[in-house]
Amino acid sequence: MNEESKIQDTAPDIAKTVDAVLATIDREREREIISRRFGLNDRKETLEQIGELLGITRERVRQLEKAILIRLKISAEDGQENIAKAEMYLVRNLHEMGRAARVADLSSKMFGDKSDERQRSRVGFIGALAPRLTVLDENDSYFHGVAIKEHFADEKSLKKAVDEIVKVIKENGEAISVDDLNAKLPSYEHPDHIRAIASLSKQLAELRGMWGLVKWPSVNPKNIRDKIYVILQETKKPMHFSEISKSIKDSEFKRKNVTTQAIHNELIKDKRFVLIGRGIYALAEWGYSKGTVSDIIADVLKKENGPLHRDEIVKRVLKHRQVRETTILLNLQSKSEFKRVAKATYELAPDAK
Repeated sequence: MNEESKIQDTAPDIAKTVDAVLATIDREREREIISRRFGLNDRKETLEQIGELLGITRERVRQLEKAILIRLKISAEDGQENIAKAEMYLVRNLHEMGRAARVADLSSKMFGDKSDERQRSRVGFIGALAPRLTVLDENDSYFHGVAIKEHFADEKSLKKAVDEIVKVIKENGEAISVDDLNAKLPSYEHPDHIRAIASLSKQLAELRGMWGLVKWPSVNPKNIRDKIYVILQETKKPMHFSEISKSIKDSEFKRKNVTTQAIHNELIKDKRFVLIGRGIYALAEWGYSKGTVSDIIADVLKKENGPLHRDEIVKRVLKHRQVRETTILLNLQSKSEFKRVAKATYELAPDAK
């Protein structure tokens, strides 16, 4: 067994590793700056906050932070044992996660239920020093992430990879699976690599294996109506409102404990949903339109622009409504807007055309 395999066999104590690195910083003020900037002992602090605490300018804090990190990185490149062991453990986990990950996800994989803000800060700190890792700083577009440098030489190349996936999803126009993304991005060896890079973008969201823009309800439903839409779109067939309610309660959605009545109320209000039977709803985008059974009969006859046999009318109406045939026949016979012109044959009455 080689030395690297031996190091990987046991998980390092990240807290002790961080303490050992901080111990190499001689000046207390410099240790304070690094600890506070990375949130190693408490929450992360801004340059301004640290400057006010230490009585120096924001720019001076930035200069000191940069100089300290350069020294620590040089030490890591020289093979400091603590960092080397932690780095190998991070690299091994990143390989299993698709070569890249959010720092929060990497921490969760390493520490499970014990992962908290401090553990995440420590992982991010080791990532910033490790020679074999590339760090993605968090901003409005990207999550705080880390990747294997062998595959992403620097932050710029990592951002480029993320942006490329976002662009492909935008151009696709609807949610897409990782396998289909892989077909559009053949340069990636495995769909897991695409999934890992996509997870770094704040512009994207994933739901049940489908990726899309975070503003798309299909992958990021934010309210009851959006959740109803996702359920119907996934089921691909009309559903009774009680079935929709059960599906939402059984789903992976957040805040899914809503009443059946609340769901029914939202179905009634939203134009995306069409009542096509007793308590049964479909998506308008499937070609359904709002209206009573007599409205649908009238539409059928208008499109035909002439008389139709009763059986053909029933057949066409049933494509748009889940009702009994007798309900359709009753409307044909009782509504004044329909006129019988021959045996079992009807057309629109003159004043209804």
